Amino acid sequence: MNVSAVDGLLAQMQAAATAAQGGSGSSTSATGADFSTLLKHSVDQIAQSQSQADSLTQKFTSGSSNVSLSDAMMAMQKATITLQTGIQIRNKVVTAYTDIMNMQV
Repeated sequence: MNVSAVDGLLAQMQAAATAAQGGSGSSTSATGADFSTLLKHSVDQIAQSQSQADSLTQKFTSGSSNVSLSDAMMAMQKATITLQTGIQIRNKVVTAYTDIMNMQV
């Protein structure tokens, strides 16, 4: 997951909190990206890292001389870390949504 995407999401959440408290804040971050765009970009990055790891692994197992074992293993670990980060962020967002929905009005 890209750090700038997380920063953009954090900026959106801070702007929403400011707007909820009656302050003046925009609903989008300084870059102008909305939540759905950030989410799609993050999911695309996860899919791309998985695809790259699969490609390198397949090239290594087929005996390609330009792909080393360390390259394939590092790509697989990066893909795993990216996927686990995405899962943890999803869990945090779902928990936050559940907490907001359970608030008394």
